[in-house]
Amino acid sequence: MPGRKNKPGRAPKKYSQAARLHDLIRILEARYGATVEELVEECQVTRRTIYRDLQAVVEAGYPLVTERQADGRVLYQFISGFSKIPPITFSLEELMTLYFCRGQLEFLQGTPFQDDLEAIFAKIRSSLPPRSVAHLERIAEVSAPRFRGFKDYSDKHDLLINLRQALLRQQRCEIVYQPAKRDSTRYLIDPYTMLFFNNGLYIGGFAHNRNALRLFAVDRIESLAVLDERFEVPADYRAEQLTGSAFGLINEGDSFPLELYFSKEIAHLIGERIWHPEQQLEVHDDGGIGLRFSASGEKEILAWVYSFLPHVRVIAPESLRQKFLAGLRAGLELSG
Repeated sequence: MPGRKNKPGRAPKKYSQAARLHDLIRILEARYGATVEELVEECQVTRRTIYRDLQAVVEAGYPLVTERQADGRVLYQFISGFSKIPPITFSLEELMTLYFCRGQLEFLQGTPFQDDLEAIFAKIRSSLPPRSVAHLERIAEVSAPRFRGFKDYSDKHDLLINLRQALLRQQRCEIVYQPAKRDSTRYLIDPYTMLFFNNGLYIGGFAHNRNALRLFAVDRIESLAVLDERFEVPADYRAEQLTGSAFGLINEGDSFPLELYFSKEIAHLIGERIWHPEQQLEVHDDGGIGLRFSASGEKEILAWVYSFLPHVRVIAPESLRQKFLAGLRAGLELSG
């Protein structure tokens, strides 16, 4: 190439991208990893070409990761042992389950996760006869008009791409977070887990500002910067530690014993489901049903209880019963 000196006795390589990719993959498989400079020297092409070829390798589905060395160099390598993993195949029943689950993730619209789902199902469609694809999409169709409200994450698309990188590579982040009705706060966090709850996305991890585990709603993150600093997830960490004894997602203090009564009109709906792993049910003589369990999070419990009006009564604790009645009175006043 103009302006480039090649090593004596070594002619520059002239071959197609497919051949280059084959060589590049072979080099990365044979070694623990390689830097861009090493790949440039080995493949006898420009840095720009190497970067383009590395991107092509990623798009082809190879699990390529980077690791910054102590001297500042960036090492490109494959996840250890990936070449020994056999090709993934699915039975027709497993494919049906995948299609069924896809329909439950409509709230991911506008996020990079939706882009990934589309890429996954494009690969599935390309490997199946058109009639089989049509059959799967028909019998696993779960989308229907549901006007329940959802969060639009379109403006968080790039932020989520960076957050996904931080989760995969265990990189520390600095975020600016604005809680409801409060001023924005800057946090230094180690992101451990991505949670889906009530059609919303949350990131859970260690907040250095608080020296404790915290949950952050993605839609309230104003900005995010991925730092070079890496972290290790504690061996004893479990996602349940983020929510504690909360009935929903937010852990608000200690748990308390809750007792509710549901009238006979909806008793069958209550008895058919498990609302809490330690729940106790009692059928009353009038056909109603009692429900008892212990949990924390008054706001989320009350929101859930209100959804059963007018067929529910709060029996205990008395403090929650009074808040339940106050909410009813406020609603009546608002209705005029």
